[in-house]
Formats: sequence, structure tokens, C-alpha cells
Amino acid sequence: MTKWYEKYMTIYGKPFSEVPEDIITGTRERLAKLQSPEPLASIVVIGYNEETHLQACLWAISEIKCKYPVEIIGVDNDSKDRTAEIYEKSGIPYYTEYQHSCGYARRCGLQHSRGKYYFDVDSDTIYPPQYYEIMLDHLMKPGVVAVSATWGYFPDANHSKLGLKLFEMCRDLFLWIQHFNRPELSVRGLVFAYNADFGRKEEYRVDIIRGEDGSMALSLKKYGKIKFVRDRRCRAITGYGTIGNQSVWQSFLHHVKIQGKGITRIFSKKDHYEDREDNLVKQN
Repeated sequence: MTKWYEKYMTIYGKPFSEVPEDIITGTRERLAKLQSPEPLASIVVIGYNEETHLQACLWAISEIKCKYPVEIIGVDNDSKDRTAEIYEKSGIPYYTEYQHSCGYARRCGLQHSRGKYYFDVDSDTIYPPQYYEIMLDHLMKPGVVAVSATWGYFPDANHSKLGLKLFEMCRDLFLWIQHFNRPELSVRGLVFAYNADFGRKEEYRVDIIRGEDGSMALSLKKYGKIKFVRDRRCRAITGYGTIGNQSVWQSFLHHVKIQGKGITRIFSKKDHYEDREDNLVKQN
């Protein structure tokens, strides 16, 4: 059975020079049709040296099915490859953020977005066609300020389908349990969306390499509920860039250790995100 993302994988990981012109042209034409002058939501794609992934991400976005008006904009975090050129050839508005970190890039996107709702999008991630519509359906419910979904990884020579499936089941169960009292700790930026009106009242953490998403989620908690969306139609697919040299299991256990401090901490009533600086990877 063909997976929904398999056609995008034909160019994922390849240099821009190898992307067929008809894919570039078709993506640009479809993205132009999606752009609304009065967007309800802003889909903000950030990228730093993502030449080999960005076009596949934008291709998938260009084929979304969404009944709500949206805008798609990009943020180039001062890349040294052809990332900016891909944004330009896609036809979407994009902005250059010269200070490096996801926090700076997401803050730049938020400052330039016009929608009431803001979607974090990572350029090495592929999103299914109904992702934005379903996430918005949940986000617009009374009392909800933010939503976070689940994600999977592309199977490759180093990661079997069965191994990934078992890993993702265990990780998703942990995140689901954790979100009841610690929803900000279950948030991941690649599958995070929130009310931009409230987000603009808060500050993105820019002094850290990772953790800006959870910090924003923590700040948003005072405005409403953070909902964990487990709908398989919202399950994005990504690569292994954030794992580094660790295996997926090592990465998961590392997160459990530094974020949960053991399963009993999940049920603690104290907000401790800001108290645990070891959660956040600081810049030198």
C-alpha cells in the first residue's frame, strides 16, 4: 500500500538542482492559489540550510485540503545553501532572520504573520493534506489556545518499519500521559499551532537552541487549554535531524529523563518548566 508521503520522498534529501522543473512550477502555482488576502491562519515555514528538504515540504503544503483561508510564508535563518532561492522560486513571501536559532526564526515568522492562528512548520517535515484543517478545527474550539499533534519518522536503512512503529507507540503513550498535567512538555515545534493574538503578547525564548516551543506553550497556558491531537490524519513525517548521533530510543529515553524526571513528576501539580534549565539546550 502506497503511503501518502511517498511521492514527496522522490525529491526529499536531494539537492535543488535535481528537482524536476514541473514540480517547482506546479508547487508555485498551487501555493499562489492557496494564498488568502484575509487569512484565518498563517502557515510559517522556517528553514536553515534546508536545500535538500524544503522543496518537498512546500510541495506537500501546496496540496493541502483546507476549508479555511490561509497564508503561507517562509523564514530563512540566514542559510548558506539554496534555501532562500527555493523560497523565492516558490513564490511565497519570505523573510531573512540573521540571528540563528529556532526561537529567532519562529519569532520572525510570528511578527510577519497576519492570521489569527499560527502554525509552526519545519522545512524537513512533510505534513499530510488534512493536517491544517483538522488542527484548526480543534484550535478554534472554546477554551483552546494551542494544539500539538504526533509525528513519525521516515523508515530508512538504519530504522526498520517495525522498530519505528514500536518506538512511536511507546513515545506517543508517554506524551499522551504527560499532557494531562504537563501539556507544555508534550509540545514539539514541528507539530505545534496556537492562537497568534495571544502568542504576540508573549516572548519566544531566543537564548536557547531547542525548547522555544515548550516555553511558548508554557506562556500560553494562562490563556486556555493546550490540546493534544492524536488523529492519524494529522501525523506529520520527519527526518532524524533533531536526534543527532543518538538512536530514536536513546533520544526518547533522554527526553523522559530530562523532561519527566521520572513518571511521578508527570503528575506533579507544580509548573516546573522554567525551573529545570537542563530541559533546554543553551547556546554557547
